[in-house]
Order: sequence, then C-alpha cells, then structure tokens
Amino acid sequence: MATLTDARGRTTAPVPELASSLATMARVIEHRALQYRRTFRASLFSSFGIPVLFLTAMGLGLGGYVDQNPDPSLAGLTYLQFLAPGVLAATVMQAGSFEAAYPILGGLQWNKIFHAMFATPIRALDIVLGNLAWVAIRLTMISVAFSIVVVAFGASRSPLLVAAIPAAVLTGLAFTAPIMAFTATQRTPDRFAAMFRFGITPLFLFSGTFYPIESLPSLLQPIAWISPLWHGVDLCRRLMLGTIDRDPLLGLIHVAVLAGITVLGVVAASRTFEARLMKG
Repeated sequence: MATLTDARGRTTAPVPELASSLATMARVIEHRALQYRRTFRASLFSSFGIPVLFLTAMGLGLGGYVDQNPDPSLAGLTYLQFLAPGVLAATVMQAGSFEAAYPILGGLQWNKIFHAMFATPIRALDIVLGNLAWVAIRLTMISVAFSIVVVAFGASRSPLLVAAIPAAVLTGLAFTAPIMAFTATQRTPDRFAAMFRFGITPLFLFSGTFYPIESLPSLLQPIAWISPLWHGVDLCRRLMLGTIDRDPLLGLIHVAVLAGITVLGVVAASRTFEARLMKG
C-alpha cells in the first residue's frame, strides 16, 4: 500500500493501490452473471429455441425440397448441412448485438451501474473488457447448445465442429465490440431499431447464411465479402464440414478480419465509455 507525504515531508494517510485489471474485470463479469441469473428464463427461447426452429423449418422442411433437385453450388451437401453453420454464426451475431445494445445502455443511462463502477478503482477499459468477456461466455453457452443440436440433426460431418464454437464466438464479438462503442454515445434506444432493421437483419439474409453468396448479383457480392458475418459463416462452415484444410490461408484471413474488427471495437468502446462516464 502506497503512502503520501505533505509539503513538509510528513507521511499522511496510506493510499490503497489500484486493483489489477483481471480483478476488476471479474467484478464486472460477476455483476452481469448475477443479472443473468434473474433473467435467464426469458432468453432461453430466443437463444436456443429459435435456432432449432430454423434448422427444423429451413433445414429439414425447405431442405427436403431443395435436396430433391440438388443445386451444384451446394457441392454435394444437403441443404441442412449447408444451413447449420450459417445459422450458428448468425445466431451468435444477433445475440452479441443485443447484449451490446440494451443491457449496455441500461448500465450507462437507466440504472447508472457503470458510473457506480467507475467511481471505484474499476477503469473504463475494465468495464468494456468485463462486459465483452461476459458476452463471450454467453455466446459460448449458445454455441455449445447449438452444436449439440447440430450433431443430433446429423448436420455436421467433422470433429472440427468443436473448433467452430470459438469461431462463432469470435464472430459474435466482432459485432459486440463496435456496437458497444456506438451504444456508449446514445442516450435513448431510438436508433437501435434502425440498426437492427437496416444492419443486422440484411446481414443475416445476405451473408451466405441461407444460400451461397455466388447466387447474389455480381454487384452485391463484394458487399457480402466485406461483411463480418460472411467471414464468420464461411469459417464456421469450413470447420463444421471439415474443409478448412482445402484453403487454410482463407481460414486465417477470416480469423484475422474478425479479430481485427473486435480489437478496433474494443479501442473505440474504451474511448466512448470513458468519455460517457466522465460526463456522467
């Protein structure tokens, strides 16, 4: 414990040392976990039920008709095998985006819990990283449950399905971090509806989740290629189908893009959080 001295060199009261970042991040994670313990029942259907319905309705229902007239672009896959990795990546994208929107705005604007944290030795960056770590835990839970369903449906044919779980989590974090940075600049949730309607939903539909992006018009394909979700979908698909070894460099590019977006999002979020918390 450090001490201070006055102008005459006399020792004054001791000053407690700042806690380590890991310790302060753990407090943020603990707070989010306690919150989730009270509200987890409300998230069960959206996190686990809806993806199962997608696999059942689209993969088995619509997929039965698609498989009757195989599309060459599916490269011999059943539609369920093609669809499952895309739904996995899209599900964690949506979950991560939601976690970065309303819960973060609540802590900054409605209950001011992050301001209370900031009044302690917890730094703005610790709050950002703690929230991001909690979201990673949530996305891992969702990905594991989804992977179990995928195995039960017979939609994966490779043990690399296990590696698709962290790939899916990284995809979700690539959306969570930038959206957290945006949320910290908002006072009301009014712009969230437009973000989900004109951002998240189009990415869900046009990033290779339901059909190969080669089926898109040539002018739209480059837009799909720069989408973080397409990188996540393609990475998860290559892992779940065991084809990552055909082009390992592309797999590394996917990881680099998703990790780069996440890091940039963390840097931006740390700045917008600190500015918001300083203003009060």
